[in-house]
Amino acid sequence: MYTACRIIKDFKRPDPELVKRFRGMPVANIDDNMGRTAAVDASIVPIGKGQLLGTAFTIRVPQGDNLMFHAAMDLAKPGDVILIDAGGFENRAIFGELMAAYCRSRGIAGIVCDGAIRDCDGISQMDNFPVYARSVTPDGPYKNGPGEINVPVVIGGKTVRPGDIIVGDQDGIVIIAPEIAGEVADAVLETEKKETAIMKEILENGAYLRPWVSEKLKEINCEIIN
Repeated sequence: MYTACRIIKDFKRPDPELVKRFRGMPVANIDDNMGRTAAVDASIVPIGKGQLLGTAFTIRVPQGDNLMFHAAMDLAKPGDVILIDAGGFENRAIFGELMAAYCRSRGIAGIVCDGAIRDCDGISQMDNFPVYARSVTPDGPYKNGPGEINVPVVIGGKTVRPGDIIVGDQDGIVIIAPEIAGEVADAVLETEKKETAIMKEILENGAYLRPWVSEKLKEINCEIIN
């Protein structure tokens, strides 16, 4: 039985300038430069549009219970992304439009729920407030606890620690540890330069040069018949 109840009010956050380096960066490019293994499970999908970017503020709750989320909303700071480990339970919503609106009013950067939400229509229309969830259901939550705040949690199969950098777009979400974030950002910038050049060649000359394709086909002894 899940019995832990612990609230850690604060934690060390990364330099805001480090977080800002990922503004506008496509999640796909970030993931490519992290071994293509940094993204959370594809079943956690965006509700609405816009880039998600901020510092991880983590919550672990029992299935279908949001007591700790209520406590967390008053502790999270502007620029935080609230990540809720609800155990992937899909049949009882952890929050809806009212709680999302309150978080937005406090400067929270967005919410990711490995579980269910409700009021999908209203949440999807919020400007500049990305929300991600595993499912949508009208059934509301219990408010009994227990739960934990600002401990390592699991979101979509990935461990998330308080202070990790969270980036999300319509493709999904990646988790970046602050200690490697500068190196990752540098690598993504190089990728973007290469892709800009490739796109220019496609648009101006109708060419997409990929010599490695022929080399790979030879390597695997592929039979080519004219």
